[in-house]
Amino acid sequence: MILIVGAGGHGQVVADIFRARRSCGLASSPTGFLDDDARRHGMELVGSRVFGAVEMRSVVPHAAVIVAIGDNRTRARVGARLFAAGEAFAIAEHPRSVVAEDVEVGGGTMICAAAVVNVGSAIGENTIVNTGAVVEHHAIVGDHVHIAPGVKLGGEVRIEEGAFVGIGAVVLPGVTIGAWSTVGAGAVVTRDVAAGTTVVGVPARPLGVAALV
Repeated sequence: MILIVGAGGHGQVVADIFRARRSCGLASSPTGFLDDDARRHGMELVGSRVFGAVEMRSVVPHAAVIVAIGDNRTRARVGARLFAAGEAFAIAEHPRSVVAEDVEVGGGTMICAAAVVNVGSAIGENTIVNTGAVVEHHAIVGDHVHIAPGVKLGGEVRIEEGAFVGIGAVVLPGVTIGAWSTVGAGAVVTRDVAAGTTVVGVPARPLGVAALV
């Protein structure tokens, strides 16, 4: 069994990825949820039971875990705790995604339906490549990143640890998005973004600057 940590909307998408894999005859274990929200305990969601709080992992037999929490910092924190406890991490790769054969994908990462990851790219650990996102050739996406639905990353883009790229944003080829930075929804990023910076607009500029230009 694969235990999905987080039974909210994002966790249910992850459960559906594994369900889709089984429906297509691909290798996939059954799934169950762990969630600290007691209101969800005992529920069945997307065909998977919510066993209880995260601490229940010690009594529920399982082969691997995956942290299904959208917020990057929270996902990184929970993932680090589970890694320190010796947990193995599953990869959730939707059967209707397109991932080139040479792409490296880190443990705990999810690649959603209709996502494309092209040749020469690498996706880090505990990262989300969400529905319909495109990661073009030779892009590097770091650990704990969230590439939101409909994002387009050009060739040789680099997304550093913990960065969030919002829905429908476009990052032009060769651009680097710094660690723990945020790209607003619909932004078009034409030049590098410094670590810890939020950029918005077309072309993207640091928040508070775009409105003045």
